[in-house]
Amino acid sequence: MRNPHPVTRRSRRRTPALLTAVLAAVALVLAACSGSSGGAGAVTTIRVALDWTPNTNHTGLFVAQQQGWFRDAGLDVQILPYNSTSPDTLVGSGAAEFGISFQNSFTFSKAAGADIVSVMAILQHWGSGIAVRADRTDITSPKDLDGKIYGGFGDPGETPKMAAVIKDAGGQGRFDTVVLGTSAYEALYSGQVDFTEPFTAWEGIEAQLRGEPLRTFAYTDYGFPDAYGVLLEGNGGWLAAHPDVATKFVQAAQRGYQFAADEPTAAGKMLSDANPGAFTEPTLVDRSQQMLAATYMKDANGRVGTQQAAQWAGFSGFLYDAGVLVDSAGKPLAARPDFSTWFTDRYQGATP
Repeated sequence: MRNPHPVTRRSRRRTPALLTAVLAAVALVLAACSGSSGGAGAVTTIRVALDWTPNTNHTGLFVAQQQGWFRDAGLDVQILPYNSTSPDTLVGSGAAEFGISFQNSFTFSKAAGADIVSVMAILQHWGSGIAVRADRTDITSPKDLDGKIYGGFGDPGETPKMAAVIKDAGGQGRFDTVVLGTSAYEALYSGQVDFTEPFTAWEGIEAQLRGEPLRTFAYTDYGFPDAYGVLLEGNGGWLAAHPDVATKFVQAAQRGYQFAADEPTAAGKMLSDANPGAFTEPTLVDRSQQMLAATYMKDANGRVGTQQAAQWAGFSGFLYDAGVLVDSAGKPLAARPDFSTWFTDRYQGATP
């Protein structure tokens, strides 16, 4: 099952030795792609780390690549295949200039000292939600999840988030958790767990296509803060040193995502064409892109990419208040971060 879930990869712990080896291997393989060639008409290579195998969270990148918008900007964009090291780590270490992340994982990585900056919101809202099987007539609200079993992913923010939504819906916020990773979806279908957290525009649609429809509850319907479901992040030091190149890349990517939001059918086909054999169910890609375009990608003015300090402070501030953010030494943060410094729209274009 292809899974672009925003928390699954963050739950996997890597040993320092393994992490060092992975980063070293990436650096060796991509050393020739780390900068610009000299002279007139020079082409700059940009490495973008994916969070999972290609899916509709990445459509804008492939649209910009297929349409030649990166090339027109003088960029050779290398979309790095997913590996077990998170984009937050790859981008923060300089093994990639940009990567796909999520406000959730980004917050934990940034708090721990990662040199990353969010340069664009790919999704304006949560991409995930609380889900139960549609045939569970005993669960019609998150408050009914008290005493139930949650199939989780090991993310430190999951329990306080779920508890807060259940309380906001009128419950006590008490439930049991079993950490299952991507096996949580099958466990939900089979009735081994009562609820989990799928990516609505992927696993939610996938469940319908396989005849296992889900009932989903949006966190924000119960007063929980909204969050940017998917982000484009950059290495902070590299951005500061290469503002012009960063602007060219971000604006080309933003153009690709704007196209995906405005022309979802054509964009979904470009995603599939750029990744032959990656999708066994074309309907899933099309329906996913349609859903993202209709509900998740655009701000109130119809633009993609924009970010607001209030939304960053809302959910990321919740994680700080919940006491789950830790520094590089693993100790709880001593002071509330200035979340307005964690993102920038300066590299984006002024119009769609």
